[in-house]
Amino acid sequence: MTEDLLAGLQAELDQRKQQGLLRRRRVLESAQSSHIQVDGREVLSFCSNDYLGLAQHPRLIAALQQGAASAGVGSGASHLITGHHHYHQQLEQALAAFVGLPAALLFSTGYMANFGVITALMGRNDAIFADKLNHASLNDAAVLSRARLYRYAHNDVAALKKLLQASQAPRKLVAVDAVFSMDGDLAPVPQLLALCEQYNAWLLLDDAHGFGVLGAQGRGVLHHFNVNSNRIIYMATLGKAAGVAGAFVAADAVLIDYLLQQARTYIYTTASPPALAASLLEALKIIEQEDERRAYLQALIATLKSGLKLQRWQLLDSATAIQPLMVGDNHSATQLSEYLLQQGILVPAIRPPTVPKGSARLRITLSAAHSVDDVQRLIAALNRAESRF
Repeated sequence: MTEDLLAGLQAELDQRKQQGLLRRRRVLESAQSSHIQVDGREVLSFCSNDYLGLAQHPRLIAALQQGAASAGVGSGASHLITGHHHYHQQLEQALAAFVGLPAALLFSTGYMANFGVITALMGRNDAIFADKLNHASLNDAAVLSRARLYRYAHNDVAALKKLLQASQAPRKLVAVDAVFSMDGDLAPVPQLLALCEQYNAWLLLDDAHGFGVLGAQGRGVLHHFNVNSNRIIYMATLGKAAGVAGAFVAADAVLIDYLLQQARTYIYTTASPPALAASLLEALKIIEQEDERRAYLQALIATLKSGLKLQRWQLLDSATAIQPLMVGDNHSATQLSEYLLQQGILVPAIRPPTVPKGSARLRITLSAAHSVDDVQRLIAALNRAESRF
């Protein structure tokens, strides 16, 4: 009987391979940076979300070491027992002040943060309105909440308005990526907030890819658009531009207090190591003080856009560090990724279900850790590649 069960799983795996959808892990053997050692070879990497190049910054490493020396390696308990260290407390206060909201709550991952917010606030009789290109964590949390889920076409504000207009739900939530992780474009946040104000809905913004990069001093999408409201629930991750790990939710103090009581992914899990929070406090200082990192990153984006001379493959319209190169076919995207790897350049092929069917692509991510020569090398390889395929 067990053999039959395993055979069924193997058949599904074989089918995924045939469709060009089989995933595999690569083993990183160095620190995260623009040049990495992976699977036994050195490559130029355009895979990381380390947008500001902080993942191996000496000040963050020193803060982590000092934090571990004073607070130990593990937290030992959940936040509501004895796991909430003064490093966690300081970081929550600093994050709230940094993004300009009254209070913040730390979570171990962005996935857990989105799950915690949505399942705490929404129930059977409520309604969630989600962009069709939202991150999987928002979609999965909406399903788990048992609220009615309405998905609207990407960035289609008019479609969202019709859905909100028709809804009689007692509690409504619009959930959206602030920067879409596979397309790199931004949500129309001011228009979304206006609709939420008009139809009395919460607005949950997942700013995983905007925090540290967008807005004055890297304070995120709220500052990029200069918006604020007590109906905004702001989530951002701390393992991308901030260079470490974790996530936080910032909002009105009443909502944060409510999550502390009701968010199961916060209550029923061991707190992250306090040393990570110590390192993140140092990361916040660098993000705030070093505007030149963001300016340099924007210059690299401009270099990539101006240097590519492609006919069949095109960059999507993105002004962020996420620069997707649309290929279309799963096998072609994989083949292009493998060709680049042969040239010593690592760029991942992204295929369904991560992206819609027929929109397989290379997801190029730029970092302040890259040099101009690194980007020029990628440009030359891609320009050569199109003529060879």
